[in-house]
Amino acid sequence: MEETRYRDRIGQLADPGERVLASAKAEVANGATPAPPRDPGAPEVSGRATVGSVLLNVLAPLATWDRGDRLVDVIAWGIAGRGAPGSAASRLHHAVHPARPDGAVRHTLLAVTDRRMLVCVTGPLKLLASRGDDERALAETRVAWSASRAEVASARVGWHRLNPKRLRIDFTDGSWLAFTVPIAESGRPLRALAAALSG
Repeated sequence: MEETRYRDRIGQLADPGERVLASAKAEVANGATPAPPRDPGAPEVSGRATVGSVLLNVLAPLATWDRGDRLVDVIAWGIAGRGAPGSAASRLHHAVHPARPDGAVRHTLLAVTDRRMLVCVTGPLKLLASRGDDERALAETRVAWSASRAEVASARVGWHRLNPKRLRIDFTDGSWLAFTVPIAESGRPLRALAAALSG
């Protein structure tokens, strides 16, 4: 029921004549993620680990080193994505997880159309939401990021540690990002997305 409502809303956000082939509610996988896009005013970072930064990471695992990875994330969750600043995976991750001053929770919806890959974000969700709150959040759903099908090199669903439902999307620029659904939920929507992106 919820999936149908999300798919209908995504269909409303698609361009005229664009067909939605598959959709799924998913979240960016836990773990180390691609580097964020560069801020034009920020100083250049080397992008490689030094002995000092690795030692600091061991002594303070919640700290980050110049690559941006937290040791605790890599050990506990693994790697959720890779990509240079400004790569497709970097821009996608930033679009889904921008700095939000309101701290609101939103669902991420992935969709594949006959032309593009879309990533949509719902309006803010409440912990104890009424049906009206859910409808409002759905009505506020917007396209946060999109890419042409040609920018996606491959997509596959496979095991990662204990979770058999992890969608990895590889882009033609060499970057990649993974999405998951909770273990208790079906992985069928993710497999349909992977098939639609690969087809």
